[in-house]
Amino acid sequence: MLKKNKTTITLKTNAIIFLPMFFQLLIDMYAKIITLISVKKSLFIVQYLHKERIMIRRAQEKDTKDILNLLVQVDMVHHNGRPDLFKGPATKYTAEQLCSMYSDDSRPIFVFEKDGSVAGYAFCIFVQHTDDNVLTDVKTLYIDDICVDENCRGMHVGKALYDYVLNFARHSGCYNVTLNVWSCNPGAMKFYEKCGLRPQKICMEKLL
Repeated sequence: MLKKNKTTITLKTNAIIFLPMFFQLLIDMYAKIITLISVKKSLFIVQYLHKERIMIRRAQEKDTKDILNLLVQVDMVHHNGRPDLFKGPATKYTAEQLCSMYSDDSRPIFVFEKDGSVAGYAFCIFVQHTDDNVLTDVKTLYIDDICVDENCRGMHVGKALYDYVLNFARHSGCYNVTLNVWSCNPGAMKFYEKCGLRPQKICMEKLL
């Protein structure tokens, strides 16, 4: 009986020792598999972008005409939803304002180029409140505007732009990425939720 108890104790001791090692081995294997999948996925995306003559880059002066066209598309979405607040058709920025923004590293503009034309854009602004009485000094990348050409919807242009901006924010040392979305644009809300964004604050109104 004593020998049996010793054997049982030995087995339990071995289990206590080796189980954590076994689980750690599983975790390490899982991490390697995920990394391999991510690398293969990234290579596939790079190959696809190269094949389709697609790239995401900083906006340039030559993109101004296409960007203005997209700005009108965004404005009309908002104008149709809230004509009491948004003029239409109109653009948020003029051509002159855009040209002055292209070289401004504090508010980078990225474009999704496909076959030589701009299929989408993302306007970004770095925000940081230093020495604020209430807010911490975390660095935020605020997406001021994101748009996909109506002729390129369903081609994952928006997701590619968002992922690019997210990666850019990480490499820029940002704590978070934020944006505003109008409730009259449920499609955009659904897209952002699908990307993993969650409400941070809610702006409310009462018409008089």
